[in-house]
Amino acid sequence: MLDEEHSTPEKKVYKRAINFELLKQMLSPDIVDGDEAYEFTWVGKKAAIIEANKPIRKTLRPCPAESKDWNTTENLYIEGDNLEVLKLLQESYLGKVKMIYIDPPYNRGYDSLYRDDFAMSSDEYSEERGATDDVGNRMFKNTDTNGRFHSDWCSMIYSRLMLARNLLTDDGVIFISIDEHEYANIKKICDEVFGVCNFIAELIWSAGRKNDSKYISVSHEYILCYFKDLLWVKEHKLLWREKKQGLPDIYAEYERLKKLYGEDCATIEKYLKTWYKSLPDGHPAKDHSHYNRVDSHSIFFASDISWPGGGGPKYEIMHPITHKPVRIPSRGWITNHETMQRWIAEGRVNFGVDESYVPTIKSYLSEHEYGVPYSVFYQDGRAASKRLATLMGDKVFENPKDEEIIQRIIRFCGSDDGDIIMDFFSGSATTAHALFLADAEQNKHRKFILVQLPETIDPQKEVSEKARKVAQNAVNLLDSIGAVHNICEIGKERIRRAGEKVKSESPMTTGNLDVGFRVFKLDDTNMKDVYYTPDDYDQGMLTEMESNIKADRTDLDLLFGCLLDWGLPLSLPYTSETIDGCTVHTYNDGDLIACFNDNVPESVVKEIAKRKPLRAVFRDSSFASSPEKINVFEIFKLYMPEDANDITKRVRVI
Repeated sequence: MLDEEHSTPEKKVYKRAINFELLKQMLSPDIVDGDEAYEFTWVGKKAAIIEANKPIRKTLRPCPAESKDWNTTENLYIEGDNLEVLKLLQESYLGKVKMIYIDPPYNRGYDSLYRDDFAMSSDEYSEERGATDDVGNRMFKNTDTNGRFHSDWCSMIYSRLMLARNLLTDDGVIFISIDEHEYANIKKICDEVFGVCNFIAELIWSAGRKNDSKYISVSHEYILCYFKDLLWVKEHKLLWREKKQGLPDIYAEYERLKKLYGEDCATIEKYLKTWYKSLPDGHPAKDHSHYNRVDSHSIFFASDISWPGGGGPKYEIMHPITHKPVRIPSRGWITNHETMQRWIAEGRVNFGVDESYVPTIKSYLSEHEYGVPYSVFYQDGRAASKRLATLMGDKVFENPKDEEIIQRIIRFCGSDDGDIIMDFFSGSATTAHALFLADAEQNKHRKFILVQLPETIDPQKEVSEKARKVAQNAVNLLDSIGAVHNICEIGKERIRRAGEKVKSESPMTTGNLDVGFRVFKLDDTNMKDVYYTPDDYDQGMLTEMESNIKADRTDLDLLFGCLLDWGLPLSLPYTSETIDGCTVHTYNDGDLIACFNDNVPESVVKEIAKRKPLRAVFRDSSFASSPEKINVFEIFKLYMPEDANDITKRVRVI
């Protein structure tokens, strides 16, 4: 029997139906329906694959007025459907993203999904899975709505992950937050998209107990982790390490005790052990309570000095006070006599009160501050909401992700200067906030690409009173800054405020910490859609057809559209200058030079050619006739003879 679930936030209704295919197999003594193969599929999977590979006629339009530090920042904030944005970024960022973190909709029954072409209605779903008769009538009523519910979600995430994988570097990694509602499905999807062999771990975030459950309090979420190419990572011997949690508290207590008791190591040890015991369960410093010995150097752990497994060298060591040979461990010493004498001279060997005790080796806490990240960790899920409410002046976003957790992931995944961190379900822009924190802490300069659908915020459309209140708070904030009511405006304002807050609390200079972002918005292509039959043409259309560029498009629109077409990144610097009355744009010192004026004189073309850009672009209306257009290529061949054979590839007229 199939239990079918129809969920709303207020109630769940279950209906029962028979799986006739399974019943047929169970009643038959023979195998039904031929060959079998292990696979994970759903209705709409093929359509999702087609959708991921379908070309689009879209572009990204720059919005300097909504940006921060437009001319200098290397961060990007993109508004639009993330499926289409990922398609547009395929060439410009192919193999260039170090880390992707996403927090997609959890599909709890009331999450809004991206309505892609492959998302089906109940009727379409029934027809696709053969649940209709020969004339198209549904063979049973609403018995597989729950199946479509999961199918839509699987199709939505599958196509996006296919495109996202292309953007990762060879050592790139993706982290995906999810809960129990779609965990099983997304694990299978990721195994297919990224490969089972590239699965790293399932991080479990314990976020605190909930008391509203009837049976078991589900108080954790998952973060799935996949490398793009684990074999490449292993061949290059890359390791993940993170600074152990709780160390700042231990060092702070040690310094406090030193101020009180000076060089009295015995007393410091006594109170340090007492302090460890006083810590609450779950405090990260408690994991290091074995570091409870102190000498004039620092805090240490008295580690075993014998050979692991036995068979180590045996030789005499004299006790520094009794001058008699100390007791030799039954497994032998951990090292040879020469090294042991050096350790003794350095004060690394910890002797007992007399020679009857086996010495130990001092393992200092400062030498073991980094370790392999644990797969299970605790972080109060309410703390992030409180911090965001403080930053924004009120609670304006429900269930934001914790910037400290993402900061931790950015740190331990091996990201470094210049690396790109991406989030294409960016929500309240937590990932940007986390990147600022990580950069400030480590004195790094990473870059982010955030993508978010500009979903309208409407308190009246929220289901619960709590959600309506949060939405109204968001609307009030947006009204106060003169912004439209959508999630993107919340995200951008959070980035502005978080950046300034981190800068004010960080010792780094403004020049080192990039807290700006360039805003781009998804829109239709810059080119006119001109599809007319001969009967459609009339004399009045001639003026309109003089240009193939849409009338509302600016030079910047065309420039960044060309960057996408040519596969160039969108975050590099550019300059604009006037030459013989024409505006000439130079991108990244000559990666591309563009001039979009009408009737561009030959002198301007020659000046651009003299600079020998890697790429050059003009618009069709820049030249009055075809001979003038052809002459452009000849001018470039004249000034760039070494590249004459490639001029037609490096110079374009749009």
